[in-house]
Amino acid sequence: MTALIRYRQEAGRATVTLDNPEKRNAINLAMWRELRRVIEAASEDEGVRCVVLVGAGEHFAAGGDLEEFLTLRATLEQALVYHEEVAGALTAIRHCQHPTLAMIRGACIGGGLEIAACCDIRVCDASARFGAPISKLGFSMYPGELSGLLKTCGQATVAEMLLEGRVLDAAEAARKNLVSRVVAPEDLQGEVDAAVRRILAGAPRVASWHKHWMRRLAHDAPLADEEKAAAFAFLDTKDYREGLRAFMEKRQPRFTGN
Repeated sequence: MTALIRYRQEAGRATVTLDNPEKRNAINLAMWRELRRVIEAASEDEGVRCVVLVGAGEHFAAGGDLEEFLTLRATLEQALVYHEEVAGALTAIRHCQHPTLAMIRGACIGGGLEIAACCDIRVCDASARFGAPISKLGFSMYPGELSGLLKTCGQATVAEMLLEGRVLDAAEAARKNLVSRVVAPEDLQGEVDAAVRRILAGAPRVASWHKHWMRRLAHDAPLADEEKAAAFAFLDTKDYREGLRAFMEKRQPRFTGN
């Protein structure tokens, strides 16, 4: 089975494309496995500063490839293996050390919604639709997939999508903080490009540190003294000194990642 995931890297920007447009980018098992592989590789690549996830054509992703459920997810043993693969890909996105951005148009349903929810930033156009009406298909969402959705959307919004089977339009998704910004379809690419430029303008290691602390502070456990000290690791970096110097000299900083 061909893994329909395309990966391109240029000037610090990695673009991961879900490329199954004949099925509105429905995600099959091979795609989940390949998605995990490319995201983990990008996370370890110091040449990458930002990862953009996008669907080919007019949709982000319309969910899982239901046709293969009849053969690859037919038994309990198969289902556990299948959905651990899905959860592994989602965890890789959520734990990527670089900022991740979902560029969303059209359907962002089921597995597509799960992928988008694990990204740091979600930008969509007015055509985007969000939901997971799987109750109408007779199955429930795997806990390893549901956890990321709950962290992003909150229980109230997830309950609407799962219990009522509601599909949210772009405006309602924005009101419920499911997406960061909604723009006109003709402006989506430009808005994403601008967001990437803003990310690339920052000090590389600072983005990774901020991601670490956002994850850590999502837990209620108090910080240990060692963790508090680690929050000031930037004091020993050249980029910190360059950033301050550039500010004083009223010029753009020239960060090196050191």
